[in-house]
Amino acid sequence: MTPDPTTLLHEASHGSSEAACHLLAVVYEELRERAQQYLRGERPDHTLQATELVHEAYLRLVDQTRCEWRNRAHFMAVASIAMRRVLVDHARRRNRSKRDGGARKLSLDEVLQVGGDPTGGTLLTLDLALNRLSERHPEIARVVEMRFFGGLTHEESACALGVSPRTVSRHWEFAQAWLYREMGEAFAG
Repeated sequence: MTPDPTTLLHEASHGSSEAACHLLAVVYEELRERAQQYLRGERPDHTLQATELVHEAYLRLVDQTRCEWRNRAHFMAVASIAMRRVLVDHARRRNRSKRDGGARKLSLDEVLQVGGDPTGGTLLTLDLALNRLSERHPEIARVVEMRFFGGLTHEESACALGVSPRTVSRHWEFAQAWLYREMGEAFAG
């Protein structure tokens, strides 16, 4: 019988490598599905695959020293942040190697999709906008990370943050409008 994910999270956060391995087996498919969602809109020859994204994010998660995982939703929320960082790092590396890549104007709908811009510029613009949002409204930025990058529902995000689903819903609405304005300005010119 596979141990309960919360028990595995607790044991992994206290240094158990065996629990960390079991944890990966328990959450792997869910993480992989989320990674596939992120990469679905990317160009066909994208060099980062869903499996690599999951593995890199997971390595970053278990490498954290003494992180106290509260529950599965909390773990998935933190995993969403790790996946965001992996994707952003990958886009930065790609942009460094293609500094002169031809920029094109994007519709705002494309801007709000992770894979909308084949150069990785959209993801980097989203990352910069999220960093600005985080400076002003850190709790709202965490909702975006969980919903957009983590694929968590309002209820799962609320559980991970310790707030009501209604609060998450309000934060999500605010964040969408804020990011729409911020990112629209970045791509308008």
